Amino acid sequence: MLKIISSTAFLLFSISSEAFSPAQVHTTSRSSTQLYADTQEAPVTATVARPKVQQLGLLTFDLDDTLYPIAQCVKAANDAFVTAMEKYGFPGLSAFDIVETGKVVREEIAAEDPEKASSLTHTEIRELAIRREMEKIIFERKLESTAEDWATQVSSLSPIVRKHAENWAKAAVSESVVQSVLTNWEMERHHAAERYIFPHVIESIRKIKEEHPGVIIGAVTDGRANPLLMTFTLAPCFDFCVSWEDDQGGRQQFFKELDSVDGRGELRWIYDAARHKYAVLKQSQDAINAAQQEQEIQPLVWPATYDNLAWIHVGDDLAFDVGGSGACGAKTVLVELPKSVGQTAPFRFDTSVTQPKWSTTSRKELEARIRMNDMARSKVNVEINTMERLPIAINEILRGDA
Repeated sequence: MLKIISSTAFLLFSISSEAFSPAQVHTTSRSSTQLYADTQEAPVTATVARPKVQQLGLLTFDLDDTLYPIAQCVKAANDAFVTAMEKYGFPGLSAFDIVETGKVVREEIAAEDPEKASSLTHTEIRELAIRREMEKIIFERKLESTAEDWATQVSSLSPIVRKHAENWAKAAVSESVVQSVLTNWEMERHHAAERYIFPHVIESIRKIKEEHPGVIIGAVTDGRANPLLMTFTLAPCFDFCVSWEDDQGGRQQFFKELDSVDGRGELRWIYDAARHKYAVLKQSQDAINAAQQEQEIQPLVWPATYDNLAWIHVGDDLAFDVGGSGACGAKTVLVELPKSVGQTAPFRFDTSVTQPKWSTTSRKELEARIRMNDMARSKVNVEINTMERLPIAINEILRGDA
């Protein structure tokens, strides 16, 4: 059942002393009053017990556009790309050259091998784009140098000479320099995520950890972002991170299915990986606690259920976050923040609007994602429009109210 947390609910939740107290219902109806008058006994008091509140075991988060705005982070990273390229002798580029080149590279590969193009990771596309930009600049320099040596115009150089210059450029690109530029891009992306993190994210996660001691918190992402590298903000809040790029086989199969006729991709593999990571950490946690209390450890059940604790996933993407985690048994919180804070997901999956410049999603993939969004809508348990209300949403799910 979908519930949007209201400000009234937030106010009521702050009265923590009464959050989980059993309800006392006094029977003050006419019949009970008459009974008291006839028997001279005390009024009957009936206690209605609330359902047992489930304990939270695993809490997972999407990262981009859930905890920080992806558009601002990508812009900052692209600016870092320009700076790094200048450092290594490749000036004159703009921040979005890497994005446009990435789109061209993907389109070229798609013309020869659509399946391979659709399964390319974000990192692979960026790496190919960086290499292409370097090759382009080296190629132009080689042509100018050759034309100068031959005392002629670049435009007059023959196709054979140009082909040799192209081969020269490809061989001249240093793989270590490509990786260094890519590292600069990724580092700035993480730094930007810390600078632009959405309001109330840190406070809310800390509150959740206080209210649910022992909860294991992880990230599930389709890129290279990692909260454990965000030292000043998210790192102390997270226990692990799993990325789509860690399992190329599963990722390629997903995009192969997404590119098929029905356009339905299966995402269980990445969320099963998160559950497995949780199980490993939970078993270690239980072993430490058992040793401290001199008790016998209770082994988890592998791999079907692990334990009976709740798993909640938080994300902004209906198809990937809600649909994927919901298929594995997680309860879900959909984060749809106001556009003013920079979140783009609710406005990105619409074929009638212009897509962000940094997006490399093809129209066919976009249409498939929209269909997946529609199918996943029914799996939303709670929807929030500010991260401040995340602790409330989680407790609603645990109480069975959502």
